[in-house]
Amino acid sequence: MNTLTIQESALTTAISLPIEGMTCASCVGRVEKALSKVEGVDSVTVNLATERANIKASGPVDRQVLINTVEAAGYSVPAATIDLAVEGMTCASCVGRVERALKAIPGVVEATVNLATERAQVRGSTDPNTLVAAIAAAGYAARAIDAGASADDEAANERKDAERAALKRDLTLAAVLTLPVFVLEMGSHLIPGVHELILRTIGTQWNWTIQFALTTLVLAMPGIRFFRQGIPALLRLAPDMNSLVAVGTFAAYAYSLVATFAPSLLPAGTVNVYYEAAAVIVTLILLGRFLEARAKGRTSEAIKRLVGLQAKTARVQRDGTVLEIPIADVVAGDIIEVRPGERIPVDGEVTQGLSYVDESMITGEPIPVKKTIDSKLVGGTVNQKGALSFRATAVGGATVLSQIIRMVEQAQGSKLPIQALVDKVTMWFVPAVMAAAALTFLVWLVFGPEPALTFALVNAVAVLIIACPCAMGLATPTSIMVGTGRGAELGVLFRKGEALQLLKDAKVVAVDKTGTLTEGRPTLTDLDIAAGFERLDVLGKIAAVEAKSEHPIARAIVEAAGNEGIAIPHITDFESITGFGVKAHVNGEWVEVGADRYMRQLGLDVDVFAASAERLGNDGKTPLYAAIGGRLAAIVAVADPIKATTPAAIAALHALGLKVAMITGDNRRTADAIARQLGIDEVIAEVLPEGKVDAVRALKAEHGQLAFIGDGINDAPALAEADVGLAVGTGTDIAIEAADVVLMSGNLMGVPTAIALSRATIGNIRQNLFWAFAYNAALIPVAAGVLYPAWSILLSPILAAGAMALSSIFVLGNALRLRGFRPPIEATESSQQPTAA
Repeated sequence: MNTLTIQESALTTAISLPIEGMTCASCVGRVEKALSKVEGVDSVTVNLATERANIKASGPVDRQVLINTVEAAGYSVPAATIDLAVEGMTCASCVGRVERALKAIPGVVEATVNLATERAQVRGSTDPNTLVAAIAAAGYAARAIDAGASADDEAANERKDAERAALKRDLTLAAVLTLPVFVLEMGSHLIPGVHELILRTIGTQWNWTIQFALTTLVLAMPGIRFFRQGIPALLRLAPDMNSLVAVGTFAAYAYSLVATFAPSLLPAGTVNVYYEAAAVIVTLILLGRFLEARAKGRTSEAIKRLVGLQAKTARVQRDGTVLEIPIADVVAGDIIEVRPGERIPVDGEVTQGLSYVDESMITGEPIPVKKTIDSKLVGGTVNQKGALSFRATAVGGATVLSQIIRMVEQAQGSKLPIQALVDKVTMWFVPAVMAAAALTFLVWLVFGPEPALTFALVNAVAVLIIACPCAMGLATPTSIMVGTGRGAELGVLFRKGEALQLLKDAKVVAVDKTGTLTEGRPTLTDLDIAAGFERLDVLGKIAAVEAKSEHPIARAIVEAAGNEGIAIPHITDFESITGFGVKAHVNGEWVEVGADRYMRQLGLDVDVFAASAERLGNDGKTPLYAAIGGRLAAIVAVADPIKATTPAAIAALHALGLKVAMITGDNRRTADAIARQLGIDEVIAEVLPEGKVDAVRALKAEHGQLAFIGDGINDAPALAEADVGLAVGTGTDIAIEAADVVLMSGNLMGVPTAIALSRATIGNIRQNLFWAFAYNAALIPVAAGVLYPAWSILLSPILAAGAMALSSIFVLGNALRLRGFRPPIEATESSQQPTAA
């Protein structure tokens, strides 16, 4: 993570500034000279290798001035991404407040805050301390974190566990104190005659005094959290959810306090107490917060499981002995030993041993993968049977697992276009609710029936309590969290959250052939031998000639000979004939391999293999011929086999209502043959690598929204041109910058899964948003008393508190349904065996 760092003391300020564009010692001198002229700067050291300037100043220095100075000298300070953990946010209004505070900082390019993950992501040329200070000024606590680092994730989990424990403790205490208050005031609603019995036993004054004492404890102990956060926010003219609860409960409490100890101050007929309302509201909202915290914990279970895959220790060979050390102490180059059943601690390459490794938690593929010398290992996977020694190649945040965690966290923290309206509404929601409560109070006080003051108070409190900005704030991020987390479990990594929304609207899926539909490794599929020749002898001689060529077809023939245990004979006089083929002397006779035109040039009749050539042509294969000693000996075909999972994946895409197009550099005949085998709707053949972007544009113009699937390396321009780019990863190569989505399984099975998950997630978000807006739009007027003139219906503040608590729970519960998402096809299913392309 490239960030600006600041360390301040009473005497000096130390600043480290990343700089781009320096190429030589002259650049270093130019930057140092420019920065040294800034007022307050004492010394400057610029390092060309690290591309960083270390600045010491006597006292505080405006960082933006330093950045402007570097830019004026002709260089740039890159926009860094800084992740922050933010504590104290309770509703959508808090999110908007933190975002506005961050965006107001000079140098900040973009800032997004997520209520569900309780994190902020800031991009710009500023430092973490400034960001933390701005958030603190807005009324919240924050600290910089390293996204994807296990220590930060574990610390966050510990804090959330502690918060849940504190909520449970406060809820228990509030319930114990509130129950007597509720019985004293509302007991007759449960058991007839209880209220009369209480009045005959202790009288009204003692009844109210006991309620006062218990309610005071409720507000001063478990309920104090609402006042500690809500009142300062109100004084800053930035009210939030806590402000609504604090004002509502205090209004009911204060009115009851006057009624209890100074009833003469109230108009005749209005002397009544509402202690039970204040106490029950606090208890119900704490219940809602506790259930919400538990549900939010479940939404992040995918991340917890990924973090849980990381080993805690590793056995490392050091100075001739094997030591078990913390995973954080492992460095690249260490030789690590892994026993059967143990988790691979970091990424590496096998140096000794043979085993099978379960990589299902990374790729989604259930079949263990064979590992031998030079095989790549991924940290977090599980060694099955054999013992392995391997060399660590990536540790800490550079491992595949850390990158996956970082990707998922970034996707979960992103905002979708669909959330723009929510942000606009929530910015003014809480102030609007407070204004509505004040208006409700005034209307009932002026126009309401007697006792007007009582009606005004009860309805105003109900309006304050029933409003639920939490549901609006959680509607989108919780669904994104669960959806992207479920995707990670299925081997589908959404690198960008907006891909979730864009992918659901795809009308056509364009697929690169080589390495995506096919294995990407040509293999020998056909070898028909002419009469008078032996198969092994012919294959050995063809392989001997082709061994001198670097062409993929040649390598496939040589590999096939090796797999059959054929010894490759020695050759002489090798010659490559451009456009025709190759030839060489093998054991004293000419062996010539090439196209049919080469055989005709040699005066050989290829019609002997006419039937085989026709069959191969219908299968989309281009045949080669071999002549030995001047006689036609064999017809050979090499093809790139179609992946076993491809037919089922194409069928699943059709079942989702999508058109499938193939983009390939193959000739039209070969491409059409593959398309027929797979049921592909449209073929764009004979496309040069630089022509893929034009092909993508043409398909978009014809069909609309397009998703392109490629290997992420050769296809980077096409991936970037598509509305959504999906890259087929290999299980170890996931840092594919051009892709919006990475498919860890290495095949197309993840494509229908990604599209179906996108549709399910966006549908879930829309359900949540409908509920959140409909709830507030319908029940705030009811709480204000709009139903009273016609039907004499009023909403009790207690019922309002219950409804508000349940509103957030509904949103979270609905989002959690995505954990049960099932892919359209299971990764282990395949409707066909692999065929050749």
